[in-house]
Amino acid sequence: MLDASAVLAFLQDEPGSGVVRERLEAGAHIGTVTWSEVAQKVIARGGSWPLAAQVLLSFPLTVHPATAQDAEWAARRWKSGEGLSLGDRFCLALAARLDATAVTADAAWGDGAGIEQIR
Repeated sequence: MLDASAVLAFLQDEPGSGVVRERLEAGAHIGTVTWSEVAQKVIARGGSWPLAAQVLLSFPLTVHPATAQDAEWAARRWKSGEGLSLGDRFCLALAARLDATAVTADAAWGDGAGIEQIR
């Protein structure tokens, strides 16, 4: 399960991008909420979202819809001051639903069970 920070690291060829490429080549997963977050960041930075989307979809990448259960999981996971955004929590919810490891570049996530830091 790819987090926006990991996908952005790949698209911008930042440290850890090789790890993300390996996950993409192996058949990665991303949620629609995370997909939207990546699109918003690419557009905000003046990049071409159609080109970025084409690059991402050239890999065997599955985009999963968010469910009401994901939304409730993300709401229950919220803790004041923790540093996890709504998008982060949706990514973690989907990873939990699919019993997948969440791949991130966001240090606020830590490195606990079910989380893989790319840097």
